[in-house]
Amino acid sequence: MKTHLYIKNILLATTVALSLSACEDFLTEKPYGQLTSEGFFSSKEDLDASLNALYSVVATSQGQNNYCGTNFLAGDDISTHPASNKQPLREHDQFSVTDNNSWLVSMWEQRYKVIKAANFIINNAERTPDVSAEDIKQALAQAHYWRAYSYFYLVTTWGKVPVMLEEEIDYNAPLKSVEEVYELILSDLNIAEEGCPAMYSSEPYARNGINIAVSQGAVKATMAYVYMCMAGWPLNKGTEYYDLAAQKAEEVIDGAENGTYYYKLLDQYSQVYSMAYNDNNPEVLLGIYYNRDRTAQMIPLTDFLLDMKQGGWGDTNGEIKFWKEFPEGPRKDATYFPKIMLADGQLHDWWYDTDPPSREVVAPVFMKTAESSERGMEFDYTNPTPLSSNGEKTVQVIRLSQVYCWYAEAVGRSGKVTAKAVEMLNRVRNRADGKASNIYSTSMTPEQLAEAGYNEHGWEIAGYYWAGLASRARDMFRMYRYKDHFEFRKENPLIEVAPGVMRKEAVSVTGTWDDSRMYSPYPYEDAILNPGLKQ
Repeated sequence: MKTHLYIKNILLATTVALSLSACEDFLTEKPYGQLTSEGFFSSKEDLDASLNALYSVVATSQGQNNYCGTNFLAGDDISTHPASNKQPLREHDQFSVTDNNSWLVSMWEQRYKVIKAANFIINNAERTPDVSAEDIKQALAQAHYWRAYSYFYLVTTWGKVPVMLEEEIDYNAPLKSVEEVYELILSDLNIAEEGCPAMYSSEPYARNGINIAVSQGAVKATMAYVYMCMAGWPLNKGTEYYDLAAQKAEEVIDGAENGTYYYKLLDQYSQVYSMAYNDNNPEVLLGIYYNRDRTAQMIPLTDFLLDMKQGGWGDTNGEIKFWKEFPEGPRKDATYFPKIMLADGQLHDWWYDTDPPSREVVAPVFMKTAESSERGMEFDYTNPTPLSSNGEKTVQVIRLSQVYCWYAEAVGRSGKVTAKAVEMLNRVRNRADGKASNIYSTSMTPEQLAEAGYNEHGWEIAGYYWAGLASRARDMFRMYRYKDHFEFRKENPLIEVAPGVMRKEAVSVTGTWDDSRMYSPYPYEDAILNPGLKQ
């Protein structure tokens, strides 16, 4: 039976995880009943338990969308419900987030819980006796990675943030600039790159022929995307950083080609999010693994509309323009429901409605998170059986196809076109089309190559945000494309989705653009405690 990095001493690991978790937010600390580093890290079991605790905190932080869902709704691929209880989501979709948004505090808190768990290891692991230098190096590397991941999430969502490098809470921590936060991220990733192996040799870090823990290839891929973000808005470091991004992505690609890494594309896009490859997906460079009995996540019902027969929460749905422009083929067929089953028990096109209109949301529905109620079985959209809210699908942080797209885009934005970049992009598109279409060529201009890489990446990961390092929204953020989408959503034109059938978005967008809409506000509850957040 699959476990989530269950190392020898489960009770000890759970105790450590609880001691590292904030109570209400990362600025509110209740010291009683918590373990301290004194007396801990006295054995290999302690070191293992601290890593298990870190991964438990990571899994929790990404296991439900009120913990991990932030500005992903600012992307042009995904929207939400215009009413119901979706206000925390809708504010992001409308580029109008308030500081008392009920999700903000938990999303902020979860990042700092991960950081605190990572700091516990970073600041103490080296004094563990009778443990090999290699074991300590790998533990430190993994902790540095997850701290970098969390600060990357913070800096791309809030901009300037407090930086915590100790286990204690500093109630007056000043905000660090975006550039300073990125410097810490790169420093952590450099340590992780040096310490994480290409392939772990034993459980629980490796299982079913794949890495479960953070590996060298995953770190290099993360560095590639971080460089791309630094090249774009708001730092706008440009060509030099696109070159660095291309270099890191190419290291991953070359490692996969020469056998250093095992990564490869699955033959069919429909396999990417299938249960058949849930535990052994060779395309996933980094995933977060779940088990319904122990570490279930609350994902399966979020993408289902409220009026669907299988049940659903209606948290997210596809945006119509993005669906319309999405190239036809197997990738699109596997991304969206082919038909949706409504309360009448009948299958309909997603644009079906009565006259006068009776459905609150008429929109494409993403199928990537869909999961059968029967364990191990593939989801069947024609089956009306109500679904459980608990799931065990692996949350995919980085996939190889994304690295191919980042490489092509970075090469193009650095002013070049290479045969290798074109080949990587064709690999992605050929699978998407289900045939050797080879639509990209070296006759493209650098700008065309860059935009092709950007677009292919958007289609590869459309609607998927749970732990993804690079959601569509984050791509748009670094390219400063929120403003254009904001103006389009304000206009909200009717779009022809089938001959003679016109539909538009259910959620309205109003107001005048300014760059403050690029970021989320600091949570009100935390700003009360830390004066620095009131800036």
